[in-house]
Amino acid sequence: MRKTVNYIDNKEFLRVLVEHKEACKLAIEQNKPEPRIPEYIGKCFLLISENLSHKANFSRYTFIDDAKSSAVLNCLQYYKNFDPEKSQNPFSYFTQIIYYAFLRKIMKEKKQLYIKYKSTEQQGILDESELYEDSDGNVIQFELYANISEFIHNYETARDLKKQKKIDKIEQQRLLKDFDLLEKDENES
Repeated sequence: MRKTVNYIDNKEFLRVLVEHKEACKLAIEQNKPEPRIPEYIGKCFLLISENLSHKANFSRYTFIDDAKSSAVLNCLQYYKNFDPEKSQNPFSYFTQIIYYAFLRKIMKEKKQLYIKYKSTEQQGILDESELYEDSDGNVIQFELYANISEFIHNYETARDLKKQKKIDKIEQQRLLKDFDLLEKDENES
């Protein structure tokens, strides 16, 4: 049976986190500044972020380095929330933090791209290279941006669907509240 070698030793990661949390607690009790986060913990954050960035659902993005930086910052912000009494798996905990940081960065970049494409579309900004003349002498726009129109459509559809789900949820909560009030009135009568 072959033993798998992981790039992070989860037991060591847990041990260092627990020691650091105890050192922070002791520093607070003694009114001293909290100690620096151990280099090993920072290295683990970087390794998790780097390895997750190579997964198929993240590797093709040009801004993945920015996403990795944001993810490591998120880990540094929330590492104190890791509770070793609830979980003995810091690797999983921080992988989730990094995963969702990547998703937030992708959504942020898509929104920026949407704004850029939408403003370009609304302004009708055309490059001369995007125009060609047909056999009758009519100037026609080259369909270079077919994928941009598709991107705009997909983004707007997803955004509208998300808004509708939110509206439906609010409406459902309002109906439940009205129903509860109605039952309460009936019970009081």
